[in-house]
Amino acid sequence: MKLTVIGAGNMGGALIKGWAKSGKIDNITIADKNEPLLAQFKQAYPQLHTTTDNIEAVKDADIVVLVVKPWLMKLVLAEVKHVLNLERQIIISDAANFTTSMLEEELGFAGQYFYVIPNIAAEFNASMSFIAKGASATDENLKKVEALYAIDGDTIVVAENLVGPGMMMASCGIAYVMRYIRAQMEGGCEMGFYPQQAKQIALQTMQGAVSLLKATGWHPEEAIDKVTTPGGVTIKGLNELDHAGFNSAVIRSLKAGLK
Repeated sequence: MKLTVIGAGNMGGALIKGWAKSGKIDNITIADKNEPLLAQFKQAYPQLHTTTDNIEAVKDADIVVLVVKPWLMKLVLAEVKHVLNLERQIIISDAANFTTSMLEEELGFAGQYFYVIPNIAAEFNASMSFIAKGASATDENLKKVEALYAIDGDTIVVAENLVGPGMMMASCGIAYVMRYIRAQMEGGCEMGFYPQQAKQIALQTMQGAVSLLKATGWHPEEAIDKVTTPGGVTIKGLNELDHAGFNSAVIRSLKAGLK
């Protein structure tokens, strides 16, 4: 399989690194206008093919993944449109809010289009990717796209109108989780720990919570009940979160980007 990725920025770079490190794809081409960036990728992963020419990159590709800024998508599609084989190639938009219907509108063909939103943890094969297939895309090609993104983490196939909410939960959501970790570190420092100690504690606590829920299948409230005793310190802290509107703030942050 020949995989072409157009765009090697933060998100594209994370996907590429995850795929390259996996060793499961034998032919990956990266296209980007940033030559020094391409040189860095080539040095780190010599097996990659790199080019600044988008047209050459998409020729003979089986899957083309477009990971450029949404406002650049039309320019890139107009540039490569005449060399795409839309009857054969799988075209994937990883650009926020650039849907399969928009791909069809720009390319003028009912092709094998997919809209996928992963997150930057793809570099460490820990992404959460949301996959929506276009109206003309086949289930066979959906399986290929699922398998591709499963290399870089978990996947879930959703209706296209749920990709945006998924993005808020898992892509933007990474930043919200980071903000909580930072706050926990700051609290640890205020209570007497050195910053690196506070970071270690916060990260391991987050890891422990995730591992516990994955291993047991518990609802979070079940786990909370395990560590919350009547009149204890945990319930006092939980009530402070509630008094500060913690749940409401999280929900509002997730919905903010959909307005």
